[in-house]
Amino acid sequence: MTVTRKILCALLLLPLAAMSATGDLKLDRAPIDGRDLISLQRGAQVFVNYCLNCHSANYMRYNRLQDLGLTEGQIRDNLIFTGAKVGDPMKIAMDAEDAKEWFGAPPPDLTVIARSRSSPAGSGADWLYTYLRGFYRDPNRPSGWNNVVYPNVGMPHVLWQLQGEQVLAEAKQQAEGYMRTVLRPVLDKPGTLTAIEYDRLVADLVNYLDYMAEPAASERKRIGIYVLLFLGVFWLLAYLLKKEYWKDVH
Repeated sequence: MTVTRKILCALLLLPLAAMSATGDLKLDRAPIDGRDLISLQRGAQVFVNYCLNCHSANYMRYNRLQDLGLTEGQIRDNLIFTGAKVGDPMKIAMDAEDAKEWFGAPPPDLTVIARSRSSPAGSGADWLYTYLRGFYRDPNRPSGWNNVVYPNVGMPHVLWQLQGEQVLAEAKQQAEGYMRTVLRPVLDKPGTLTAIEYDRLVADLVNYLDYMAEPAASERKRIGIYVLLFLGVFWLLAYLLKKEYWKDVH
């Protein structure tokens, strides 16, 4: 086989390799609800307190949070901790070069992270929900943390005081016709929240990240239903008109 053919075969097999890699990843289902405004408001609060220090959301403006039932005053007093205005995008002051030196790479913008992380293994929300609960202590990493979903992650566990410290431990997992041993994070030192409370906090945060990826999603779906209903009625009228035109032909 020539070198050119080998390269072409490798390129053709890359998508299959990616699918097989993500297929082994078991993601937890994220219990999110885009209609739960209280959950979205709590998620926005967690986002600006813990995520917006390093991660920007350059394509999301603070005033869009009014769609979640918040007033301009509530947004300004509770969710803006800089000199930004309510109509400004959610930017950060961290310099990209400094971030690269500290973390190895600049922290990504999170505006559409819930959409970009979608895979055959699950939705982007499922990925985020599992990822934020999958940190564990690893002394071999520069930050002291690692993640079962994103191995060798450069991001430290910013929510560790809430969740506590997890360590890897062996656990049995049902595979295709047999039991296999896998490594899973288990709580070693409790945090300020219980496991249920922490999962709820992460669910609220992921709910907000999923909303932020497409704030107009609910409106788009609502309009789509109206369009389908209109097309259904139009099709019925068109069918009856066709029957009327052709009734004398047969």
